This record gives sequence, C-alpha cells and structure tokens, in this order.
Amino acid sequence: MKKIVFLFSILGLSLQGYSQKEIKDKYKPIPAKNSEIKEPLPPTETPPNDPPPLKESTVLKINPEDLYKNNILYKPEANVEGIFYRRNEYLGGFVTNSSTSTVRYRDAAFVDGDKIRVLLNDKVIETEVLLDGEFQGFKINLVKGINKIDFEALNEGSASPNTAEFQVYDDKGAVIQASQWNVGTGYKATIILYKE
Repeated sequence: MKKIVFLFSILGLSLQGYSQKEIKDKYKPIPAKNSEIKEPLPPTETPPNDPPPLKESTVLKINPEDLYKNNILYKPEANVEGIFYRRNEYLGGFVTNSSTSTVRYRDAAFVDGDKIRVLLNDKVIETEVLLDGEFQGFKINLVKGINKIDFEALNEGSASPNTAEFQVYDDKGAVIQASQWNVGTGYKATIILYKE
C-alpha cells in the first residue's frame, strides 16, 4: 500500500513539474492594440478651502479675565500643571460695521467626535454640533453693540482637547478672524464682534 501511495505521489510531482515547464516555454504576452506606453495620470486633488486673506480688522480691547469671572456663565479655570486646555479661551474682539456675519467651523485636527454648543449673547443658537472635517456654520444678524459668540465644548472626542478651526466673515465675504480653539469639556472659546 505504501508503494502505491509513493508511486502516485512521484507521478503527480513529475506531471506537475512537466506541466509548469510546458506553460513557461509557450507563454507569450499579447501586445496591446495601442502599444504607446502612457504615464498614468496622478489623481486630481482639490485644493484646500483656504480662507481669503484677513482684512485689517479693528481690534476691540477687552480683558479676558473680566469676561470670564462670571462663574455662572463660564467654568472656572482648572489649575492642573501641564494641562493648558482646562480653561476658557478668548479668541479676540473685533469692530465691524457689517449687518450680518457668517461663522464657520470644523474639527481642526483629528476628526474624533468633538461636539460643541454655540451661544450668541448667552442664548443657545446651536444646541449640539458634531464637528467633522468639512466646514459648517451659521449666519447671524448683528445687533448694534456687543455680539458675543461662545463655542462651548460638550466633550473632547476620543483625543483631548476639543479642537476646531473657525472663520468669521462679514457681510461682504471678507474674513474678520480665522483661527482655532483648544478647550476642555465645559469650557468655552469666545469671540466678540462689536457692531458700530
């Protein structure tokens, strides 16, 4: 019985080797109809949506310590050494004569599930927004005087802190301010637009 199995295995291996040689000797590639070799085109990339250049904005002088001292509206800073984002972040104050403003934002770093709430003059205008890689936002009618926009971090996603890139435009499409925030859960990033 062992001799028969051995005989079949030797016979199988010899046929396998013979068939491989036969295929190798007779193989000829079929030439293409158009034999010109063309370089593959690189994939087209859409350029990033770069904001238009910032116009020269008039900066409003506000002390962030005075702004954030109301512990009912703003969570007090956590004094944890080495953690810089457990605080509110002042993004600046700007004077404008625009009647409306467009605010756009997106996750600035790794899209990790960051969520925010948006407030205008301490009134909620966006309850919960999940930040992703694409810009999203809203348009507001500016009232005469102070228009305070707060972005409150509802979480920090899977990678701390809550990060976002934002852009603020006037009614002519010029950028008033473009930057980013890095805040912890419960803290707010604030920008103030003062309409003359």
